This record gives sequence, C-alpha cells and structure tokens, in this order.
Amino acid sequence: MAGGDNKSKNMLTVPDLIRKKRDGGQLSDDEIKAFIQAVKEKTIQDSQIGAMLMAIWLNGMVSAEIKALTREMMSSGEVMEWPDEWKNFMVDKHSTGGVGDKVSLVLAPALAACGCKVPMISGRGLAHTGGTLDKLESIPGFKVEQSREQILEILDSVGCCIVGQTETLVPADRVLYALRDITGTVDSLPLITSSIISKKGAESLSALVLDVKFGRAAMCKDLESATELAQMLVEAGNGLGIRTAAVLSGMNGSIGRCVGNSVEVIESLETLKGNGPDDLMELVTTQGGLLLVMTGLVSDLSEGRKQISEAVVGGAALSKFQAMMEAQGVNSDTAQRLCTTNTDYYSILRKAKHQLELKAPADGIVLEIDGLVLAQVLHRLGAGRSKAGEPVNHSVGAVLLVSIGQRVTKGVSWLRLHYEDPALTPDQRNHLESALTVGTDKKIQTQQKRTLVEKILPKKYAY
Repeated sequence: MAGGDNKSKNMLTVPDLIRKKRDGGQLSDDEIKAFIQAVKEKTIQDSQIGAMLMAIWLNGMVSAEIKALTREMMSSGEVMEWPDEWKNFMVDKHSTGGVGDKVSLVLAPALAACGCKVPMISGRGLAHTGGTLDKLESIPGFKVEQSREQILEILDSVGCCIVGQTETLVPADRVLYALRDITGTVDSLPLITSSIISKKGAESLSALVLDVKFGRAAMCKDLESATELAQMLVEAGNGLGIRTAAVLSGMNGSIGRCVGNSVEVIESLETLKGNGPDDLMELVTTQGGLLLVMTGLVSDLSEGRKQISEAVVGGAALSKFQAMMEAQGVNSDTAQRLCTTNTDYYSILRKAKHQLELKAPADGIVLEIDGLVLAQVLHRLGAGRSKAGEPVNHSVGAVLLVSIGQRVTKGVSWLRLHYEDPALTPDQRNHLESALTVGTDKKIQTQQKRTLVEKILPKKYAY
C-alpha cells in the first residue's frame, strides 16, 4: 500500500480487527491480508500484534482463516522458484520437536538418493528440543547459511541441503514468532500451523510430510491433541497446493540412543553406514516412504519404505551426505573421514572433557527412560539454549547404554553423560537417575519390537 492516507486508514482499522477477533468473530481474507501487511510494513504497534495474537489464542480460527493467514504469511517474503523439471520432486519434512530427533540428517540424503530434491530449511534448538542446524554445526566447517543461488547449486549437484531460514523468507513469521514467545501464545494451534506451513509453502514444495509427536517429551501430550494439530497442518498444506501427510509418533523416551549435538551426528553417520537403531529407521523409512508415494516415484508405502531403507543400508544416502557436507563448506578430507567405516569420530568432532556413567539401581527390566528429563538436564549443561541467539556446547550429550525391555543387573551402566562446564550438580544427577525405571513388568518382555508410529494422515497413504 502506498501513501500516508492508506496507512493511517489501515492503522485506524487495526483496533476494529482486534475487537472483532476478541469477540469471537471470523476475519475475512482481506482483513487477514491487511493485518499481515501491517505487520510486514511495521505500521502496527507490537502491543496491537500481541493483542491480536491473544485474541486468536483465546478464540481459535476456522479453517478458512487459517488458510488465509498461512497464505498471507507465506507471501510476505520471497517464494522460492525451481527449474520446471524439478517441480514434481521438491519435498521436505517438519517435526514438531522431540528428544534425540536426528531424522532429518538421515532422511534428506536418503530422499536425494531416491531422486527427490530436498531444500530442507531447518531451525535451531530452543527449550528442551534440539535443533538440526546446531547438530550439523558440530561438524567443523559446516555452513548452514546459504544464499538462494547457493541452495539452487547444491540441489543441482547433490539433491539435498539443510540450511537456515534466509532473511527474505516469510519475514512476517519472524515478527509473530518473537512476539508469541513473550505474550504466552506459543501453543495456539492456528498460530503454530500458519508458522510451520507458511515457511514450507515458501519453499514451493510438491510434497510435505509432518512428524507430529505426542507424549511426555513432546509439545502435544496425547494422541488426541496431536491428531487435532496434524489435521490442521495437513489441511493448511493442502490449501497451499502441497500434497501433505502427517505421521503421528510417540515421544516419551528418545529417538535412538544418543541425545546432544555431536553424539547425534555420530549416531546419524552410523545409521547411514547401515547400523541405525530400529526406532530411528522406522521414522526415516515411514516419512521418506510417504514422500516417495506423494511424488509418484512409488505406488505404495511399503515400496517407498523399501527404497528409502535400501538407500540408507546400501550406502547411497551416505554418499549424498558426504557430498552435501562438502557442498556446505566441510573440508573434503574431513567429510571423507567422517563417512569411512570404523572412523575415530572424536578425531574430528569435539569430545566433552568429562564422561560419567550412571548405574542401574536394581536388577530388573528397563521399563522406561524419560526423554524429557534427559533433555532438560542436558539443556542446563549447555547442550541447548533458553533464548534465541545463545551459543550451545556441541560436545554435551548423553548416550543410552540400555534399551527398553532389556534385562539389567544392579550396578550395570545405563547412561554415559558427556559434560564440561557447568559441572553436574547433585540435584541434576538425582534428576537424571530418576529418568530410568527398572521393574518386573512381564508384558514388556513379550514386546518384540517397540514402534513409534501410531497413525498416518490422510489414511489413504497408510497402505
């Protein structure tokens, strides 16, 4: 909008829009457009944005409002453009955040090996959730900041990249996200949906898979609330013309055995060498398989899972990961050494100064390991950040030495903690020790394999 008159007219209507939403009204497409334009052009005060966010938090939004909000946020900045021959194969995934969630590091190169283009725009860790970018930055030389031209080049030569959000992509989301954090409106489902899907829409994807987690260590505490969020996300993605599916997966413990930046990179590399834990492989093959179905590269999920699994176990995904590391700034000798069998990872990645092993308190069966407790203690030891922009210590982490359902004897080590400064306090040690539950539950012994995936939406992709 040009001209002072229009601007002042816009400013006058902002309180009306806030009142309308506060009183439970439905905002029209034009009203949502005017609000996002005012956010983008900074013709609206932060206090007014905060009031609108709270009105949305209190009253929710109907499907048409979420669709309009998502579209306007996406259009507030640059929308990526790709060569015509790529258009059916542009894919990405998003996870709502978990503990030990290293799926992206394995999935992106596996998809590239299967013929997809993966412009994965990822985030940093905040609170107890680890960020994909922080994990990759524990590899010396890895550059997550890449220009649009560099992204195009890397996708052309490698097929996948994992990068941070550029300044020009969805600027309205940056403003709203920062204000949601300080106005107590982070957990509004319409605001979560529009934030996630607008960023993916700006990547001009043909297919998107969402990993919506539920459980103690997830944002959604139960399957019901996760299903509500997943349905909203799928609808918003489809509303932008992206074929969208969601995987609902349990998040009480951790994914794999490693939690923390460097140790998760090591586990990802081991997975790409064919030694991955079952739970991580289940998530990688399910999400990757769905994307192959949605792009038409395979006819059903079981064939998709098979192709992703073969790319990981057969070494094709490892080659793509090595090429991606080199394309994103890692010295070729370093990248090659990391991808060699039986390599000494700590000759390249930083190892924490101290290691401490915790011992099982009794004989019995491992019934539970609380992922949230692990993540919270590691966060306080420097593996995470409390405010955006704070540095993280890549060497801090934990490696689980036992699995759910495993029989242990008293005094056997169940966890190896990697830490530096600050040192572990007695309170933190007690908290960590409380994460392990050992008992004599007979049911767990009969459980052959622990699966995380509970449900796939829409159901038509589940077969």
